[in-house]
Amino acid sequence: MTESATPLLELRNLKAAAEGTPILNGVNLTIGHGEIHALLGPNGAGKSTLAGVVMGSPLYEITGGQILLNGEDITDWGPDVRAKAGVFLAFQYPESIAGVSVVQFLRQAMSARTGVEDLSVLEVRFAMMEWMERLGMDAAFAERHLNEGFSGGEKKRNEILQMALLEPTVAILDETDSGLDIDALRIVANGVRTVRAEHPSLGCLVITHYQKLMDELQPSHVHLLVDGAIVESGDMDLARAIEREGYEQWRP
Repeated sequence: MTESATPLLELRNLKAAAEGTPILNGVNLTIGHGEIHALLGPNGAGKSTLAGVVMGSPLYEITGGQILLNGEDITDWGPDVRAKAGVFLAFQYPESIAGVSVVQFLRQAMSARTGVEDLSVLEVRFAMMEWMERLGMDAAFAERHLNEGFSGGEKKRNEILQMALLEPTVAILDETDSGLDIDALRIVANGVRTVRAEHPSLGCLVITHYQKLMDELQPSHVHLLVDGAIVESGDMDLARAIEREGYEQWRP
């Protein structure tokens, strides 16, 4: 942690269930200023559930533990309040919204994040165009309906654009590399690096199955989630060991 002794995000013995079935069984995780953490684990370990629980998804019930943002307990906050406070989630499968353009969506999201209700379309468009150029996106992208007809790479770049404009405190990327070829993956990784260069205090939790994205982002911390709990933490050496050997040695 480089800027403050208070972590950006802290999960303390976090437990959660879906429809009465326990999924998270006591997750402890601390993300400091400017840190990139990677979360790995087999299918069904609870990785996407963890992302949803931190974001405040109503699909899950928190049954124990705490979520702290900048030292403040946000465990009982709704997803809209968490988003306004600076929690951002890039979805594995971003949804399409017919009839709502990218610029309209971002205007609403930026207004909610900043608390400025009369944020002008011109102001939003100017900020968008600047970031779209930096992320290598076509200017016509702004007028397209959100995620309608987007390729996998376009959807993921749109998520990175949202992250850049909303300036979150903590960004969770839930398998944002899923379904991408190596060129699209590099574009997304470069976008994350570009945003972090502009906002160096941003904390990131990258949920992934793939070594390639970690090679691109070089996380400082790597965690292994098995059966709803973090069973080991380390650095890129842990990621490489999992790549070589799989998950078997960590299964109960």
